[in-house]
Amino acid sequence: MDTRSKIKSKCKKIEDLLLMKNSKYGNSALEPLNVFSEAGAVAGIKMRIDDKLKRIKNAGLVDATEDTLQDLAGYLILLMIAKDNASNDIQKRLRQNQPIRSADSNSSATYSGGKVEYDST
Repeated sequence: MDTRSKIKSKCKKIEDLLLMKNSKYGNSALEPLNVFSEAGAVAGIKMRIDDKLKRIKNAGLVDATEDTLQDLAGYLILLMIAKDNASNDIQKRLRQNQPIRSADSNSSATYSGGKVEYDST
């Protein structure tokens, strides 16, 4: 099998895994329940990526961590989707003149008169 075919095969396995888990867990990575954690989708997925990397660090790249590599690849794809969703949500709220609060600071942004205005409080 040539490299192109191997790439397609691995991507198909990750696609199947993501779709199966999304169906099984009800889109929980991108729409967390927030029962015990207030982390949003991006932060939650980053935590899961950290967990997978920790497992690989502790166990090494062996047959037992093959599923961890697949999970990691899947979480990286979900992170890209979550970041796209967050970016689209921010743009939508700005267009509706709703202030956008930064999660890591006391600053906010609003869209007014064709430009974004930033405010630090």
